[in-house]
Amino acid sequence: MIAERIKTLRETAGITQAELARRLGVTRSGVNAWEMGISVPSTQCLVELALLFKVSTDYLLGIPITKTVSVEGLSDEEIASIVRVIECYKKRGNGC
Repeated sequence: MIAERIKTLRETAGITQAELARRLGVTRSGVNAWEMGISVPSTQCLVELALLFKVSTDYLLGIPITKTVSVEGLSDEEIASIVRVIECYKKRGNGC
């Protein structure tokens, strides 16, 4: 998944593998290896790719978007109510 995302982002930005490599301080063959799925970028390059293409590292890695909500100070019953509402929204309006 990361391979396709890097390639798509690079092509959408209209830059070559060589240009991307130059911007990241890696070799063109390194970028090619990422795009072919032979290797993956280092943590530092992953962060730089995210900044360059204005996406999250989670997006590059294919991690689904999740959010967290603090339920500190709520009772178990209140938390259960919130979970029911979330599940209802996930089902998209089945009479909730």
